[in-house]
Amino acid sequence: MKALRMAIPARTVVALIAAGLLASSAVAQSRGNARLGGKVVDEQGQPLPDVVIKAQMNGQTDILTGKSDKKGDWRISGLANGEWRVELAKPGLEVAIEMVEVRADNAPALNVTLKKAAAKVDPMVEINAELQRAASVAQSGKVPEARKIYEDLLVKYPSIYQLEGFIARTYAAEDNMPQALAHLKINLEKEPENVELKLFQAELLMQSGDKAGAKAILDPIDIAQVKDPGQFTYINYAIGLINDKKGPEAAELLTKLIAQFPTTNELYYYRGRAYVSAEKLDLARADLDKFVSLAPTAKEAADAKKILDQIKK
Repeated sequence: MKALRMAIPARTVVALIAAGLLASSAVAQSRGNARLGGKVVDEQGQPLPDVVIKAQMNGQTDILTGKSDKKGDWRISGLANGEWRVELAKPGLEVAIEMVEVRADNAPALNVTLKKAAAKVDPMVEINAELQRAASVAQSGKVPEARKIYEDLLVKYPSIYQLEGFIARTYAAEDNMPQALAHLKINLEKEPENVELKLFQAELLMQSGDKAGAKAILDPIDIAQVKDPGQFTYINYAIGLINDKKGPEAAELLTKLIAQFPTTNELYYYRGRAYVSAEKLDLARADLDKFVSLAPTAKEAADAKKILDQIKK
């Protein structure tokens, strides 16, 4: 069987030949009779072996390479006249880049000292340390100073958008809900499915008096996704429902919370209050009795006992 051959048009052949000639010319332009060499040492002046040297003539693609010996000496031959970029590199040391001009087939000796590479600093080390400092400052009552720490971090590390949430909490501590909501919104735009942030937003809206806004955020959240202490946002919401005479709705919500957080004793107290509002006194009595037995020293215990006395009359 005869081998298949591809017929190449004459113009293509000419183009291929021309391209090959150009490539050969580019390589040829960087090759000459000069030699470049020198010595490479560390910061203590000790010779460095196995340093890789790469030399590339300006405007050319060809790269000539060499390596230093045990004495730190190195040499590269075959350089053409012109300006050369020389790179010296060894793992663990900073890369050195030098420009050398070759004239009349002569090049000056290139003696280089390689410095130890600076250790890479993990920015999270600084960020976490500053977050701890800000928390300590805030706990001491210096909320504006804590906020300044967060703001300075955000300027230095603008990609750490979670800092907006920390700034929001400082404004919330000062009862500045508009600013708190504004900064929290920036954080939420980056993490729209973050349940903890949604609960915080709902809490801020309730404190701002926007019950409808809080409801719009809380209703779609699956309570099974809520982690401790997120239940307290829902408790505050349930308290609002009880105060608005919406006992059945509050009781339904609190029942879901009890299923998710069975060890949060005050849930029984508030559900008992909700049942009172809904005029389901037997259920209210059962919940309030259970709460008193579980948490007899809780701050709500006295009120629970008072309601029980009223129910029994």
